[in-house]
Amino acid sequence: MPRIFDVIEYFDATGREMVHRIPEQGSGDFRIGSQVIVRESQQAIFFRDGKALDVFGPGRHTISTANIPLLVGLIGAAFSGETPFKAEVYFVNMREFVDQKWGTPEAVALRDTDLGMVRVRAFGTYSMQVKDAQLFVNKIVGTQGLYYTNDIDNFLRSMIVSNLTDLLGEVGKSIFDMPSLYDEIGAGTKAKAQDDFNTLGVDLKVLYVSNISPTEDTAKAIDERAAMGAIGDMQAYLQFKTARAVEEAATATGEGGAGAFAQMGAGMGAGVGMGAMMAGVMSQAMQGGAAAAPAAATIACPSCGNPIPAVAKFCNHCGAKIGEAMICANCKTDVPGGSKFCPNCGTPVE
Repeated sequence: MPRIFDVIEYFDATGREMVHRIPEQGSGDFRIGSQVIVRESQQAIFFRDGKALDVFGPGRHTISTANIPLLVGLIGAAFSGETPFKAEVYFVNMREFVDQKWGTPEAVALRDTDLGMVRVRAFGTYSMQVKDAQLFVNKIVGTQGLYYTNDIDNFLRSMIVSNLTDLLGEVGKSIFDMPSLYDEIGAGTKAKAQDDFNTLGVDLKVLYVSNISPTEDTAKAIDERAAMGAIGDMQAYLQFKTARAVEEAATATGEGGAGAFAQMGAGMGAGVGMGAMMAGVMSQAMQGGAAAAPAAATIACPSCGNPIPAVAKFCNHCGAKIGEAMICANCKTDVPGGSKFCPNCGTPVE
């Protein structure tokens, strides 16, 4: 039996679908007198010839198209078996969608008053509600080409993240101050994003910031800074680290921490003593070497009497030649070198 009238309805068992199109693909050929059943928390937008003609609220509605029952087949014969009068119905969920998640897909780089530059991620929740079904369908489905709930969620989430990033850049606060500003940041982001949502026929009900946290690299830098602040006295910190290293080494070798520390202290003391001892030995060796060196032998210059080296050939005081015989001025006898008196007459040698 040929179909005369259509019953057009949609029931979302999950309650999570924002918009549903009937038919899901292509266009329908709904007959005059077809019934549209709209449930509570729904609105139906009737399209014909690519235009939104009417908005149906909850209840039963009778639609009219150019498709006349019993004559559809005859009209379609002239158009390759299809009616030229196309129509679609979009069912829009008008209830409030709560606990919607948003988050930054990538870390956001911000100037920080304490750290200079940080990279953070932000997460939170929001709730929204369609307030103008026809505008919503025209903007989301008609302009954006988004039919599926996940696609619509991603589009709305990107609007929130964009406004949040802009707000964080304007705030100019340190990441350490962020936890105390979650309420203010959430309210500010909601106010900035509300205009964008309104242009889609959507009301942004609430927006909460759950967490603004640094990336792993930024967190390491913060931990290092906190550790340095907690250390305070670097010398005491190094002593502590040394003691901890000794304790860990003692644990690894099976010895008591205190005994290992005492042994290490004794070893350090022995090392210091050994160093001092070696320094003393070297100093004594140097001094002993200098003392052991034999003193150079000297003789008196036979001419001027000043001490000169025994191996000298000339006096470094008067220039007299050393080692040659001299002639006594009185008796003309040869006087041996180095003599002070003439061995013949006893005259002093000049």
